Amino acid sequence: MTYLADLLASRPADIPASLPDGTRIVLHGEGLLAIEPARPLFDLFISSGIHGNETAPIELAARLLDDVLNGLLTARARILFAFGNPEAMRRNERYLDDDLNRLFGKPAAQTGDGPAAQRARELEAVCQAFFAASAERWKLHYDLHTAIRGSKIEKFAIYPYPHETAFDRDEIARLAACGISAVLLQSKTSPTFSYFTRRHCGAHGFTLELGKARPFGHNESVDVTALEAELRRLIEGERRQYEKPMPALFRVAREVTKQTEDFRLHLADDVENFMELAPGFVLAEDGGARFVIEEEGARIVFPNPKVKPGLRAGIVVVPARLD
Repeated sequence: MTYLADLLASRPADIPASLPDGTRIVLHGEGLLAIEPARPLFDLFISSGIHGNETAPIELAARLLDDVLNGLLTARARILFAFGNPEAMRRNERYLDDDLNRLFGKPAAQTGDGPAAQRARELEAVCQAFFAASAERWKLHYDLHTAIRGSKIEKFAIYPYPHETAFDRDEIARLAACGISAVLLQSKTSPTFSYFTRRHCGAHGFTLELGKARPFGHNESVDVTALEAELRRLIEGERRQYEKPMPALFRVAREVTKQTEDFRLHLADDVENFMELAPGFVLAEDGGARFVIEEEGARIVFPNPKVKPGLRAGIVVVPARLD
């Protein structure tokens, strides 16, 4: 059975209520499916397709789900699969009305009631209920993405701001085992899905950027081998300790927010994530405001001048280390 083919065709999926070993299969809505073994070791949430044109992570998640449903992979973890934005996936669009990954944890007065806002509320409710049932078990959420543009560091993760807790060295080492070369340590709240699950669900939540976005069936150059191997081990209940070298660490020095339609980003359209920026460089202008690089070792991540006013048009990051 191929769940993704049915989802993309808007067909009802022929999903069994349970597997031969007694594992229950629970549908929570379109693109939302939980695997519930009788005695789970921990809880794993794999989300993809929050941006509909980021297809390599969607294909990876679909492979894992199909192997569980077809008996090729035995789930000893309790797993929630979320294919975040099915209609955008069908149209190969990043999003349709609003960027879904800028709507989590926000009140309705800020998000409105459009399709993306409604989907964000649905995803929030499903993952909150999923993790609430896990009691004190270890909880992990990987929100899988690919980027609009290329990157000098191809695979990197965003570690949401942990508030009163510390950044977890073991989880950063796990990311290295997943093939992640750099981790961006956030220092403030965020409207992203991984921040929501970390803050509101008690999970270790991470956003993983796995390469450049391409259409379905054209992801041969997006190497997710290490990540897929680790996810398969986790699905089978293997939670390992790692001694591998840590990824490179960065922290957000500041965000560049687009305030008006006069915003101008002084970077070429094909500039890659993690390109270095020299002190004194005028990164952007917006009306009378100028964004000048002051930091040593600064790099740009997620430059995007086409966002709506009020949204982030780029992040300036600098090297960091754990305290």
